[in-house]
Amino acid sequence: QVQLVESGGGLVQAGGSLRLSCAASARTFTLYAAAWFRQAPGKEREFVAAIRSSGGTTYYADSVKGRFTISRDNAKNTVPLQMNSLKPEDTAVYYCAAGPLFSTTDTEYVYWGQGTQVTVSS
Repeated sequence: QVQLVESGGGLVQAGGSLRLSCAASARTFTLYAAAWFRQAPGKEREFVAAIRSSGGTTYYADSVKGRFTISRDNAKNTVPLQMNSLKPEDTAVYYCAAGPLFSTTDTEYVYWGQGTQVTVSS
C-alpha cells in the first residue's frame, strides 16, 4: 500500500502563495496518476488538479486554472502543488490522492493522504 502525507498548509493572506507537497512511502507512487482535491467546511470534496504518472499531462479545475501548478518530483517521491494568487475561496483541507487512472473523480483514486489545512484570509 502507498502511504501519502500532505504538508505545507498554513495561513496566508489573499494574493499570497503556498506550496503543498504530497510525499509517498513507496517508489511505486511514480507509476500512478496523482491528484489534489480539497474540501471546505460544509462543502463536498472537489477536484483541484491531476497529473499523469509520466508527469507529461496535467489538468486543472476551472477555479484554479492559471493560479495553481501540479508537478512531480520523482527524486523526492513527491507531488507538489504550487498555489499562487490565493483567494479566500481556496480555504479548505487539501488532500493528495493516487491511483491507476488519470481522473478528476475522487472515487477513481485508491490512495489518500490525511489532508493539510489551507486558510486564506481576506
